[in-house]
Amino acid sequence: MTKQYALMIDLKRCIGCRTCTFACKMENGIQGGSWINVETIGGPHADSPQGKYPNVRMHYLPKVCCHCGQPTCIPACPNEALHKRKDGIVLVEEAKCDGCGTCIEACPYGVLWLNSEGIVGKCSLCFHRIDDGLEPFCVKCCITGAIEFGDMNDPDSKIRGSIRKKGAYVLLPGSGLRPSVYYSGP
Repeated sequence: MTKQYALMIDLKRCIGCRTCTFACKMENGIQGGSWINVETIGGPHADSPQGKYPNVRMHYLPKVCCHCGQPTCIPACPNEALHKRKDGIVLVEEAKCDGCGTCIEACPYGVLWLNSEGIVGKCSLCFHRIDDGLEPFCVKCCITGAIEFGDMNDPDSKIRGSIRKKGAYVLLPGSGLRPSVYYSGP
């Protein structure tokens, strides 16, 4: 059976420290933005809650390429610069990318962007680490253990158990995209 790699992010454990963002930048040599961004869900500004004391609410939402089962970015690219590996990881072939941005527009999650060279940047799930038997660097560096990684096609995998136990969900569940990034919590 082929593997289907996925992430599960526990929003109750995410404290918004952005260690995942910095780990991603460091591991992948990214200048400028990052392939994982942490949004504040609450008030109008980063790290600001919604409501008035004592009734305030806020949590963080790390957003990353969802490595969809039915990605909209791949067919949108006129240069065939994006492809999906057998294990579900969606990658950009930089040599084929001309920076036209059609894949960016096609992604409903807003997680693709143009890097400083005018080429599309997105999470690669640190495929180079996975190919060496390691987990993605954001998972390794998350100080609260909020990000889990595993093979969804392995019924005994820790990630499948966590998704069941925590009642995890995906963003845009009715889209038919079949994302491989799950969230639990608020």
